[in-house]
Amino acid sequence: MCGVPTKVIAVANQKGGVGKTTTAVNLASCLAAVGQRVLLLDMDPQANATSGLGVEKTPGASVYRPLVGEGALTEKILHTAFERLDLIPSEVDLCGAEIELSRVENHLQRLDHALRPIANGGQYDEILIDCPPSLGIITLNAFTAADFLLVPLQCEYYALEGLSMLTRVLNQVRDSGANPRLQLLGVVMTMFDGRTRLSQQVVGEVRQHFARQVFDTVIPRTTRLAEAPSFGKPIIHYDKYSAGASSYEVLAQEFIKRLQALSSAAPGA
Repeated sequence: MCGVPTKVIAVANQKGGVGKTTTAVNLASCLAAVGQRVLLLDMDPQANATSGLGVEKTPGASVYRPLVGEGALTEKILHTAFERLDLIPSEVDLCGAEIELSRVENHLQRLDHALRPIANGGQYDEILIDCPPSLGIITLNAFTAADFLLVPLQCEYYALEGLSMLTRVLNQVRDSGANPRLQLLGVVMTMFDGRTRLSQQVVGEVRQHFARQVFDTVIPRTTRLAEAPSFGKPIIHYDKYSAGASSYEVLAQEFIKRLQALSSAAPGA
């Protein structure tokens, strides 16, 4: 994607345990593996993306201080053990940002202002933001800073209900003028179990309602995917020949194509 401006993608779902962080970490690592220069920004106070890349949770290392105007976000970038994949880690103190940001001016634009020098610097092809499992101020900051929204969606009964809420918030952020450029990049179906009728029904129903916005690639529920974070490795570095690794490698290729198509079709592209 040489010569193309850095794209910022918020990976979000207000429900926890749906494969959001698993998707952020593994998609980022697969993009890096095929030559993309990727920055993963962990904005979830649980810091699972941070530990999933084998990085220690360190007080003061997160986006927290730059969000409130103390220091530059560029100072928080760490190189990981994986080529072309950098990280801005998270920490538990980020929980306090929800309260502190509500008291400052332009509280929804704080991340956009902090991230802009990195996005404009040409150092990365993509910046992926792992959002908290909520629709609070931190997530809304990510929406305001992002070009695209990527939604991991678990193959479960309430999937459509949660997706409808997310798209409603996306439209509100765009229509309010907070971020008119924000687009839905797509929906990734996760934790798919081909043995159950429910998984197949949910995928079919989501595809029926959201059609081409749903990625063709479906991420399976596997033991190896669940194990990889405890070793501080993305799945392609933990078990390259597993079903989970293959799925995220295919998703990365589909992601790049979709990102290029939507970016070239965007106004002013």
